[in-house]
Parts: sequence; structure tokens; C-alpha cells
Amino acid sequence: MSALPGRPDLDQLRRQARELLRAAAANEEEALRRIRAVSEKRTLSAAQLTIAREYGFPSWPRLRAEVLRRQAAQPDAGTVAVPETAVTPETVPPAETAAKSWQEMREWCAGPVTVQARGTLVSLVSPRRTFAVVKPTTKSRVDLGLRLDTTQPEGRLEPAKNLGQATVRIRLTTPDEVDDEVRNWLTRAYDENTAPQADEPKSPPARPKPLLGRLHVVIEGTELPGLTCQPEPDGTVHRNIHVALSARAKGIAEGQPWLTVPLKPGLAVEPFPGNAKETRWEITVTVRGSADDGYDFTGPSVGGDRTDRNLGLVWGEVHGDGTLQMFRGAKLRLVDVPPAVITGAMRPGHHLVARVRLTDSRGNPVCARLRPSHLTWSAEPT
Repeated sequence: MSALPGRPDLDQLRRQARELLRAAAANEEEALRRIRAVSEKRTLSAAQLTIAREYGFPSWPRLRAEVLRRQAAQPDAGTVAVPETAVTPETVPPAETAAKSWQEMREWCAGPVTVQARGTLVSLVSPRRTFAVVKPTTKSRVDLGLRLDTTQPEGRLEPAKNLGQATVRIRLTTPDEVDDEVRNWLTRAYDENTAPQADEPKSPPARPKPLLGRLHVVIEGTELPGLTCQPEPDGTVHRNIHVALSARAKGIAEGQPWLTVPLKPGLAVEPFPGNAKETRWEITVTVRGSADDGYDFTGPSVGGDRTDRNLGLVWGEVHGDGTLQMFRGAKLRLVDVPPAVITGAMRPGHHLVARVRLTDSRGNPVCARLRPSHLTWSAEPT
């Protein structure tokens, strides 16, 4: 239970409720958990009741009355105070943990940086768009989120979660962890998200490669994690989890089972429960190009740009309402398949087989870009 600040601000409390409702509407697990503790509804009234209960009040009107009482008791009640939960370089712990100061972060970048504070999230904005965010996640940790659209999570880079447009994150618990590696990732994010020079020539759009034919792909999954998992040691416990192939609606065959994925493009096709012995999906992919010039892949089940063509798997909870509440995703990158294997799989009477181990080293569902330790490709007779 949180203690109400000594100088509470009613507008700030209202903003907390609205932000909580928006997060719940986006199916963020933590927001849903908080609201479900007081109500099964996703309404502003439920969000306000959640905020009130978390501050120890039985209802929103009782919380509001206490805030007004305290404001009236202040001798300078007519002045506007900075909300105690606002994030600023002077007050927020990440100013000490994520870097020595926001000014130092700005100096790392080769151009202008604007700092924007919203609630408990600080955004670092280049002249083009947000390239990094800092958010206190627990009492002892902050997350540095970076927008690196072409970089896959690996090593210290983890998949981003609830960090706006950030694609990866770095966990930070002490100032010593802000080292040269973090600095290099931050400056790289700035460079990738800064507008090009006005006189910089634009590359012409790439021409589609010549059509080669159709490729039949089979994905065989084994070692599923079971129906329950908790990927983060101190995070949400997911129940009745399923794994499915990600595909656009036009790729659904008649009679093929699928679930919608709220607030996400595409559908979850042919879901398998997490305690299944194995999984199997079959997909047809259009192939262009050649072994010498490089292959390109398209189709309703293919995601990513030309440099990141992939087949996607989605993990989520299934509650019987026709939806899959996604909490993780995994990429099987077609661009990583050796050209010789593609050539072999395109031969008559052959197909491309992907064998996937669906749990990581901790027994949780695999996610992000799958490596050879979890994924093998081969061309085999049908």
C-alpha cells in the first residue's frame, strides 16, 4: 500500500487513474492485475477505485475528500506544487542510477536532445523522435529502453516491456553499470533515430526480385513449457498459456482455427496448449530472387522488412473468449536460412523444415530472435 503524499495533487491522481486505464486497455499485465484486484470492469471508475484502494481509501470520493482537506489546511493552498510522483532530473532515482545526470546523457549524443517527463517515465527525444526512455521498475532497478529497430535482444539487451516505442531494454541497478557498453548503445539509438540531413540523397525504393516460386515450410515444435509460466522472477504468473503461428487474416484457410490478439496486428493461428507434446504448423511462402542474388520471402505468415523476414510465434493466455492475450513472441528468421538449404527445399518433392525447442534455459517460453541452440533448418523430402 502506498502512502498518500503530504501535499497530494488531485489532478495528478486523476492522471494516474487515466494512465492506469490506458495501460489496462493495452492489456499490460501489471495494470490488469491492479484493476482486477478491485473490479472486473475496465472503466475509469474502476481505475479511480484502484488508485484509492492503493492509497488506503475505501473509495475514490473518500480519497478526493482527503486531498481537498489537506489542500485547504495548507497555508499556501493557492500555489501549484510539483507532484511528488513526477519524474525530474532532480527528484527521480534514475538520475542517480541510470546516469550521473540527464545532462551527461545529452552530452553522450552528437546532437540536440530534449528530455520529456511523464509520470514515472522519462523520454529522451532526438530532433526526429524518441530514441530512449528511462523508467524506475522496482525500488532497486530502472530500465533503460532503447529504440533499435534492427537490433535483436541479446546479452544485456532484453526485449522491451511497457517502455513506449523502445524495442530493447537494459536493466540497471547501480551507477557502475552505466559503462561504455551502455553509452555505445545509447549513442547508437540516437544516431538511428535522428533525422537525416536535408541534402542527403534518398535511396530509391528497392525493386522486387523476380518471382522464383512457392516454398512449403513445416515448423515442428517440441519441449513446451506447460500451461503455467512466470518469465520474470518477480513478474506475472501466466496461466493456460498457448503458442500459435502469427499470420494475417488473408492467410487463414477455411476451417483453420485462430484467435484474435488484442491491440496487435494479425491473428494467432492454430494455437497449441503449453502442455502439448509437440506442435506443427505448415505454411506456404512466396520466394523471389536466387541463391546468387539473395532470396526474399513474402506471404501472409511472413513478417519483418527485407532484412528481417521471419515467421513469428506468439505466446499468450487463452481465456475462452476467442482471444489470445499475448505476453511473448518469437522470430524464426528466414533470412538466416543458408541459401543452399532454400535451394534444396525448393526442389520438387521437398520442403523446408524448422525444428524448434520451445523453452529457454529456465523452462520458460522462448522469445525474440531464435538462435541455432533452439532452431535448426533443413531441406527434406515431403
